[in-house]
Amino acid sequence: MAGSQYSFDAQVWEHHAGSWYFVSLPEDVADEIEERYAHRVGGFGSVRVHVTIGASRWSTSLFPDKSRATYVLPVKKAIRTAEELDAGSRTRVELVVAL
Repeated sequence: MAGSQYSFDAQVWEHHAGSWYFVSLPEDVADEIEERYAHRVGGFGSVRVHVTIGASRWSTSLFPDKSRATYVLPVKKAIRTAEELDAGSRTRVELVVAL
């Protein structure tokens, strides 16, 4: 079963600790997910999602980032390699909240 679907453009960024790469959700998308799915959050306030970037699809979790006031989506190395993404790259993100 799937929840709400969202599409947006985002820039890939590297966490200061290195080796972790993320995209930040737009504020309006993050606010809607928080409103609709706050009762379904997992550990660390995470929200399970199914993601598509380019031809790559995978399941992961969004994590709240208080310093950025949004959710962040981790983008693992296999996806970055397959889609030729690096810090600073812009990409189209499609995600579906997993129910």
